[in-house]
Amino acid sequence: MLIEQKNAIAALFNEALGTMGVSNASVILERPKVAAHGDLACNVAMQLARQLKRNPREIASELTEKLNALPQTAQLIEGFEIAGPGFINMRLSQQAKTFAVKEALRLGQKYGTNETHSGENILIEYVSANPTGPLHLGHARQGALGDVLSNLMKTQGWNVCREFYYNDAGVQIQTLTDSVRLRIKELQGESIVFPENGYQGLYIKDIAKDFLDRKTIKTRDGQVITASGDVNDEAGIRAFSVGYLKNEQDSDLNALGVTFDNFYLESSLYSDGLVERAVNALIASGHTYEQDGALWLRTTDFKEFGDDKDRVMRKQDGHYTYFVPDVAYHLSKFERGFIKAVDIQGSDHHGTTARVRIGVRVAGEQLGLQIPKVFPIYVLHKMLKVIKDGEEVKMSKRSGTYVTLRDLVNWVGKDAARFFLVSRKADSEFVFDINLALSQSDENPVYYLQYAHARICSVFAQAKEKGFAIPSSDDVQSIDLSALNDKNAQALIARISEFPETLSVAAKECAPHALCFYLKDLAGDFHAFYNAERVLVEDEAVRNARLALLLATRQVLRNGLELLGVSAPEKM
Repeated sequence: MLIEQKNAIAALFNEALGTMGVSNASVILERPKVAAHGDLACNVAMQLARQLKRNPREIASELTEKLNALPQTAQLIEGFEIAGPGFINMRLSQQAKTFAVKEALRLGQKYGTNETHSGENILIEYVSANPTGPLHLGHARQGALGDVLSNLMKTQGWNVCREFYYNDAGVQIQTLTDSVRLRIKELQGESIVFPENGYQGLYIKDIAKDFLDRKTIKTRDGQVITASGDVNDEAGIRAFSVGYLKNEQDSDLNALGVTFDNFYLESSLYSDGLVERAVNALIASGHTYEQDGALWLRTTDFKEFGDDKDRVMRKQDGHYTYFVPDVAYHLSKFERGFIKAVDIQGSDHHGTTARVRIGVRVAGEQLGLQIPKVFPIYVLHKMLKVIKDGEEVKMSKRSGTYVTLRDLVNWVGKDAARFFLVSRKADSEFVFDINLALSQSDENPVYYLQYAHARICSVFAQAKEKGFAIPSSDDVQSIDLSALNDKNAQALIARISEFPETLSVAAKECAPHALCFYLKDLAGDFHAFYNAERVLVEDEAVRNARLALLLATRQVLRNGLELLGVSAPEKM
């Protein structure tokens, strides 16, 4: 049922308990595991047994009497039943049961949303690939997870910023430059020895050819780069290669339907003095020391973060280890006004989470910043395996070594790619079956959901052909929905009412997969109702009630699919 209704019933319980001399009781309302037990259950009587020194069934009996005496109760609850050692099972009134149908149509696209975090800023960082090659499947999973999670956060009122962090200050950019330069020499007829650590994909040859052809590219930020064609122009090769690959990554992400609000350069952390400031703050904290020519952060001073040994900040050669700019970067996030930050990264980053949080906390205190203890929140994902025609696909011709994001979208399309990539918990491994994603069967969850939406649209088309009026969203508010009393209709209504809470939990737990599970259950409940009950019957009251239910179901399917970035076709 809707959160508002749960809150209203909980308020009734507290009011009734107040007449029994009980205040501040924890009233928890849950859906019974067995549908025959009712629509809601509460165990507060058992919780109060020790406090009141009474048998919980006696408490439950008195409490239900007090509840029935409240005039508002009948609007929400049809009846109570005491079960077992003192459970209070409830059956909702017909008005309460069908309320979600009217709410879904009254609110339309806004159904399921709330303003709990209105005015609060959250930064979600994902993909953050080095501009050194095509995006791989890990980037694809991050892109889908980050984009859907951003959509979910917006349903809870958050001001969301989607950020891409470019690691443009490392040795990878030099390796890219060297790789392209060698391919240019090769195209000019020179014999070369390509290093093992060089980038091997066909895309390197494409960049080299365009550079020799003096091509011009324009980057997303408006920068125009014209290749000089000079093999000795190392700076020009670097700029052209990075710009070329940024554009290619943007194109791949657009194919997946993933966009960003901001792009942040790691190099700016150095040029703006933010790394130096963070290091000085850590030194001033007294939690650093020098040993063996290196500067260390004593992370073992903070047992609650679970780091098992101290960490090197600055190596003997004077270069900082990679977690140091990460600390500076997250200080920047907080100082830019984001009270919450979520980082979506591969599970190989697990070892860095504790030291970054410690560094942010310690440096933040020195800088007078009131940063939350858990900052950032990490969503660590595992890689996926791609199966096609029963065999694992491991290599892409373009990348030379791995399956790319673009390969995946080209094989199955944006809808299937996005849904499958977020359909499992981020920290679980799963197999992406290309053949399944392309199949037109109930086994394919994307087809199953889209077919449910198209089937509802087909019912409305048939209604028009038969001359039946389809009630508008406004009409539904005054329609009698008492005909929706069969078990399949009730199950579908109950599922519709769960949508707002599903979004709230999925956002709070950073769990986009919960929305996928919900939508599959919603589609299943719809198909069960459709197969059991005729919608376009002659009885106008029954027909309109069932059409209203389908209208609400379609609205929730659309809302959910839109959050996933998946289309809702009207015909299939």
